[in-house]
Amino acid sequence: MDPSAPYASRLSARSALYADLCLLLDAADGPLSSDAFRQMVIDENCLARSSESARRKMWKELKSRYLLDATNPLFSAFWQEWQRCGPEQERGLTAYCLLALNDKLVADLGLEFLFPRLRRAPAELRVNDVLSYIKASAPAHPEVAAWSDNTVSAVAQKYSASIRDFGLAKGAVRKTTVRPALYGAPTRLLIRALRLVDTRDFDIVRAPIFRLIGLEESEVIGALGELHRQGALHFRMQGDIVELGLEGGC
Repeated sequence: MDPSAPYASRLSARSALYADLCLLLDAADGPLSSDAFRQMVIDENCLARSSESARRKMWKELKSRYLLDATNPLFSAFWQEWQRCGPEQERGLTAYCLLALNDKLVADLGLEFLFPRLRRAPAELRVNDVLSYIKASAPAHPEVAAWSDNTVSAVAQKYSASIRDFGLAKGAVRKTTVRPALYGAPTRLLIRALRLVDTRDFDIVRAPIFRLIGLEESEVIGALGELHRQGALHFRMQGDIVELGLEGGC
């Protein structure tokens, strides 16, 4: 959410590791400290890695992607919504939002590259198109110019695979996008994230960040109204007055 944040190449080594995240969170008995999560991965080997070095590497990569620390406000917000998730598609979309909120490259790809492809789903998701987007971002993100061609290619490939893992695309060799349904947990997570940076509710309902879940700015008010009717949150708007509560109820 910081426009000046640099791009990171963390996806060059591995994908988003969503399946491993699910295993770790399902094994946790609450929103744990970073040390407690680390102990689960390295000491208790809850992700079943064959060596200590593999466990340490897995911990480092999961931590960089998903924060994994109850004292971190964004992870705490994510944990609250993760516990309220229903279908697997809702879990995948909520985890995707956390990754995007913590990774400027994933966020920009989601807002600018993936969004129009979600809108016209099923649309082909080509690695070469992802690659072109990353290379074209070099003037605004000079750190990309320091990446090798292999690194850029690996990021594009792992990003495409991760989008499929989160449920936003399908297919193995030829991937096509899947437009997400409207769910409470990822929507509330984005609202919580905006509030963490002191965004007013009046501005929240017009924020472009909802493009991460396939919503155009002009659709956010209608989507919040629908979630209000479902009891997933409280929303009322009259003129410039916005009432927005995240615990549900009409």
